Amino acid sequence: MALSDIKNKLKKTTLSKPFGIIKKITPTALIAQGLNPSIGDIVKIVSSNHEILGMVTSLDENQFTVTPFSFLEGFKTGDKIYLDENGMQIPVGKGLLGRVVDPFMNPIDGKGEIEFDTKYPIMRKPISPLKRGVINEVFETKVKTIDGLLTCGKGQKLGIFAGSGVGKSTLMSMIVKGADAEIKIIALIGERGREIPEFIEHNLGGDLTNTVLIVATSDDSALMRKYGAFSAMAVAEYFKDQNKDVLFLMDSVTRFAMAQREIGLAMGEPPTSKGYPPSAIMLLPQLMERAGKEKDKGSITAFFTILVEGDDTSADPIADQARSILDGHIILGRELTDNGIYPPINILNSASRVMSNVVTQEHLQKAQKFKKLYSLLKENEVLIRIGAYQKGIDPELDEAINKKQAMENFLKQTSNELIPFNQTLALLNRIIM
Repeated sequence: MALSDIKNKLKKTTLSKPFGIIKKITPTALIAQGLNPSIGDIVKIVSSNHEILGMVTSLDENQFTVTPFSFLEGFKTGDKIYLDENGMQIPVGKGLLGRVVDPFMNPIDGKGEIEFDTKYPIMRKPISPLKRGVINEVFETKVKTIDGLLTCGKGQKLGIFAGSGVGKSTLMSMIVKGADAEIKIIALIGERGREIPEFIEHNLGGDLTNTVLIVATSDDSALMRKYGAFSAMAVAEYFKDQNKDVLFLMDSVTRFAMAQREIGLAMGEPPTSKGYPPSAIMLLPQLMERAGKEKDKGSITAFFTILVEGDDTSADPIADQARSILDGHIILGRELTDNGIYPPINILNSASRVMSNVVTQEHLQKAQKFKKLYSLLKENEVLIRIGAYQKGIDPELDEAINKKQAMENFLKQTSNELIPFNQTLALLNRIIM
């Protein structure tokens, strides 16, 4: 072979992958040189003992910053950084059904490898407004209070707002077990590790049929917790594109925003309300708007739990922003648990913005009357208890007093009890004639 031919062949051959070198390590990030990456690129950080993934989060003229998905113990200056060929994509497929995985779709349930069909981008634009389908079908949850008084539609986005220990996880399990959905995607973001097996066994009864559980626990890095939510949404989008009606349930948006708060503050963003940087607020619509109903495809009906401090939804910037993005809010009240009403849904403060589009006029009127009678009871509760109200003064309040027990029974439901939509309507019709 001629020398010129050998030279030409060598020019076309990549003898080694390009790599960068770590120049500085901070408690939360790596600063490196030698590559020309873009913001958002995924890289492999390789040491003599192990390798982890990271993301390029800032660029300078001669260097770039990498935020790792794991922890930095064991790495040193001089270690190499390679661009990851897969980028911001995860493998997806029907093999995920019934499995518990991490945000990169690695199985953590000890059931062996998963067979995938294709890859989907973690970050993706929401459905175009003109490609969204009209929400006009009821999404059945088999929870009486929701189906009867706060009816959901297929493709709706709802928030479950509550303080700690009020019963979010129990309501989540009721929705998962009763929901009229072909596929169920559950994202547990920032939860304690102990709660994962408890949620599977106690709340789901160990049944993961047609369910995918994506887990990023509180001991995972902030980047893993952040992108765990986006990964879960990407899995839901895969099944939606297969013309499936998907239930997406995430717990919790607050811990997702806290993860971005850690990242943003480490990158030098200014803290605003409650210490959240602007990027944490901006991130919410990027995630939530990806749910919905798409023309000629399936739907993603989403329930997001939001933890509120002191049970005050207006005082928390994340709760306030989420309410403005979502198509409805379910508020759980601690005072209802004191009265033995479970699930403790405060029907007077909760709302479904699409209910009037998915139910009959008769159903809507009866739900409104139920709320009005219940509101009258709450307004006059003290007068009734001390005997200061005399029957006959207000006919509507008299009706509310007569139906008090029936209404409270309607709002009560055990966690293992699933009530079909038609049965809920029949119960509502018996109370409100």
